[in-house]
Amino acid sequence: MVKPLVPEIVEDALYAVVEARTDTLSSLRELGPPDLVHLIGVYHHVTGIDASSSASLAAYVNTLTHMHDKQQKVVSGLYCCYNAFSRLDMRVQVTIPGSVESYCIDERGVKRVATESLWLESYLCAVLRAYSYADDGGGDMIRKIVGVRRFNPITNTESEHKFMDAAERLFFKGWQLGSDPEIQVPNLVSNHLTTGLLQYIHTTGRYASGMNLFEKLRTRDPEISSILARVLISADEEVRAIALLHESIEQLPMDYSLLDVQAAFCKDKGRGNLALECAKRSVVAAPSEFGTWSRLAEIYVYQEEWELALLTLNSCPMFTYQDKDSPRHPEPTARVILPLMTETTLDEINEDLVAEGDGVHPTLRKLPAAHYKGTFLKAYSLLTEIAVKIGWDQLLKIRSQVFVMEEEYRTEKQASGSHYGAPSKTSSTTGLKGASSTSVNGTTPDRSAGQTPEPVANGEKDTSDASITGTTLADTSKAEDADAPEEEMAIEKPEHTVASELVKSGGEDPDPTRSHYGQFQNKRLCERWLDNLIMVLYEDLRVYTMWRTEMAQYKQQSLHYKKTAEEWEILGELAERLHHPDEAVEAYVACLDIRFSPKAMKGLLALHYREGDVRSMVSALIRLIAWQYRWYSEFSPHLLFTIRKLIEDEGAVKVRSIVQATSLPQPVLNLAHEYASLCATFRSSGSDV
Repeated sequence: MVKPLVPEIVEDALYAVVEARTDTLSSLRELGPPDLVHLIGVYHHVTGIDASSSASLAAYVNTLTHMHDKQQKVVSGLYCCYNAFSRLDMRVQVTIPGSVESYCIDERGVKRVATESLWLESYLCAVLRAYSYADDGGGDMIRKIVGVRRFNPITNTESEHKFMDAAERLFFKGWQLGSDPEIQVPNLVSNHLTTGLLQYIHTTGRYASGMNLFEKLRTRDPEISSILARVLISADEEVRAIALLHESIEQLPMDYSLLDVQAAFCKDKGRGNLALECAKRSVVAAPSEFGTWSRLAEIYVYQEEWELALLTLNSCPMFTYQDKDSPRHPEPTARVILPLMTETTLDEINEDLVAEGDGVHPTLRKLPAAHYKGTFLKAYSLLTEIAVKIGWDQLLKIRSQVFVMEEEYRTEKQASGSHYGAPSKTSSTTGLKGASSTSVNGTTPDRSAGQTPEPVANGEKDTSDASITGTTLADTSKAEDADAPEEEMAIEKPEHTVASELVKSGGEDPDPTRSHYGQFQNKRLCERWLDNLIMVLYEDLRVYTMWRTEMAQYKQQSLHYKKTAEEWEILGELAERLHHPDEAVEAYVACLDIRFSPKAMKGLLALHYREGDVRSMVSALIRLIAWQYRWYSEFSPHLLFTIRKLIEDEGAVKVRSIVQATSLPQPVLNLAHEYASLCATFRSSGSDV
């Protein structure tokens, strides 16, 4: 297979990027940034290179000397690979021709000796980073870090054995690598190592290898049974999985991971009553974990117990989102060279990497929900699922039944003559003087009146009320709102709930025995982050309703409804968030009619998969693979998984025939054939048919 070209970022000062990398070592908290390859005056980043020894890294640097067509000969290179276990940066200095020197740099910048054990750790970290920094087909990760070559770290069964052996030897140190943002504290079964292993098994379908690994590890610690059970269920070994769960829970009755697997399995089988009992027990076992509460909320939604679903969602502990470690580019950067290999490029996908951003309406650009990540993204997804099932008005009604509303609280307080706190000046809540300023689930209550803060824990900047409330948004474009359809007014703007700091700002807690407070004794205080999510959902629904109504009016008048490609892409994402797949596809098709968009094409791929349209799936996959390759990525786990499932359902011969029958250049088709060949190498189901 032809390898992607090498992107180049030109330095303004020699070794500035190496010094910047050294300075950031002490601040790294996750798996570390992609590997850095530095030549004289230029550099790029790479993932998926075998980092098991200095020789393998030196071999990669040597390949670059043959790929560069320059007047200035490459005489030396430096390869930097982060070891997240020992918090060291492994470095290999290559002189061409000449010697190879390997060493490592610690967080203080001190040079140390590179040992065999450190190289083993570096190898495992490099494989995990290849999956962690791989793009999912939508292009977000490629756009986030420009100039990264992405390779598949495991291309055959031999490299798989090497990976599994390293994972087995270092498994009990996996908690040192950190975990996904939904996990509060990394542990033996919830960390980046277990996530990477499960992702590899899920992508390639190598369930037997995963079962063998976790069976051996389970003999050393029974907690690993929960991971083994997940693999067994994915491999359609459900009887073995249930027997294992039964045996393990008898041994570890309060292991929340085992209980969570049971709850998810029972829910998928339509036994919500059994899933509910498992989820409740899981919450008792791990009350500080977001995953246990969100699972319980999911099951309440499945059972259509809306009040309990909202109350459970309100109880979820929200964690600060920690983004992946990104490489630091020294400023200023002289220029970035992104070469194009013409023989593997399609004209329809040959667009700039950075989206235009011009011509996008401010309301669409500032939708807060588009930036949610981690626990806030999961919570918002649950909230939208409730809204799509019962409707917006019913959601507001249930919200007012289970949570104390601000106006309700103020009315009762004034009627009783109590003085628990001065009334708010506006419809939004605010902490009064003397109120606690302690953050609540990642939000900061010290806001002035009239503001509803977006959760700081989401990792995004706070947005003022101007980007959330419908009143202020309506003022952003008076001309537009003057023509706004009447149907938009059907979406009722939610009132605010009372803030906990307002209730407690009077110096003492209200006495629940008093008559004026008796009707509130069965209600809860809504967390400010959940109150804000409801306001954000209102804004999403408002914009969505406006879009659909305008489209209907234009269609009725036989007029063309015009939007830019990026606006259609945003509208497609909006419809997906609100669980309207057909409308999302409509927006994505309109986007692709203007220009190619990997995100829109990925949305169409999901539609074709649901409909079983094999030819359209193959057509979309070929273009997504070509786009990935255009931006130096020969490996996407999501696309590999999709092709594997397609081959499993239809057979390799049929898929290859459809690919070959496509009227596209042969070098482009060969890229898709490489993904299919990988499935054959791993002997995936259907690859021999």
